[in-house]
Amino acid sequence: MIRKRLQSSLFIFGLVVALVILGAFSLTVGYAPISFAESLSSLFRDPDSDRIALIVQAIRLPRLVVGILVGASLGMAGAALQGLLRNPLADPGVIGVSASAGLGAVIAIYYGATTVSTYAVPGFAMVGALISTTLLYGLARKDTSVMTLILVGIGLSSLAGALTSLAMNLSHSPFTLSDMVLWLLGSLSNRSFTEVAMALPFMVVGWICLLSNASALRGLSLGEETASTMGINLFRLRAMIVLGSALTVGAGVAVSGTIGFIGLIVPHMIRPFVGHDPARLILPSALGGALLLTLADIGVRLVPTDWELKIGVLTALIGSPFFLFLVVKMRREMR
Repeated sequence: MIRKRLQSSLFIFGLVVALVILGAFSLTVGYAPISFAESLSSLFRDPDSDRIALIVQAIRLPRLVVGILVGASLGMAGAALQGLLRNPLADPGVIGVSASAGLGAVIAIYYGATTVSTYAVPGFAMVGALISTTLLYGLARKDTSVMTLILVGIGLSSLAGALTSLAMNLSHSPFTLSDMVLWLLGSLSNRSFTEVAMALPFMVVGWICLLSNASALRGLSLGEETASTMGINLFRLRAMIVLGSALTVGAGVAVSGTIGFIGLIVPHMIRPFVGHDPARLILPSALGGALLLTLADIGVRLVPTDWELKIGVLTALIGSPFFLFLVVKMRREMR
């Protein structure tokens, strides 16, 4: 037991170190090449009188911070949902939560709610995520088989996608339509610390909801009846995981658009190092999600294209084959 805890702690420390190194490298990548040493020193210079400091502090650093926050939120929510539903294919994107959060953001943009409050988009996105997650659990709670989960997720994603398309079709303003497309494709470009300040409070509350119930997920992995005999309040556990996932995913979609498959991929990459205990998986999955999304953001900037590739497109290209691989693997194990 002590050895496993030590290995888990060392692995988490390694993820933190890797994230720091990759984050520092991210500050050097862009249209204006900046050396590693210069990018770090520019963090402590006055951006008003230094062009490089302005690029790093006003453009690249906020982009890095937003990517870390969103990646951590998606990774943590994915691990928590997989523990709650006891299904390795559970994911905020696959089960329709991200699409529903995107629909909420699109509705806010369509009706011009952003002119009323800067918190309108994240608020609508979180409401959409909460409704979707609640519906998912309500429909799949008696049968958490892979087929049921995927069918419910497809239904919710299709409904959210249809309503999103309807809003785009009825939009009469090209600027409004452009904003909608930006959220749907997912992007970390042109972000500022305003987005960070807007999303971080909701993310922190969501993280607390998920992390504070990590030990209860360990008991739930033994079955609902066993968890009840251990004194775990299943109703409270479900409510907290649903609320935490909705807050983190909704806030993430609000500042970055729809970025799929991070919550699906990361827990599977982390399990070989920390085991299958849901309580030990959530925090490393958050660090892994931040690391993976930061790496993906570096990738979209390095791809030689006329226009920067949207990060949501890249994660979907990576995540879709991985999802199919998991389905085939699970079918073989069930035989």
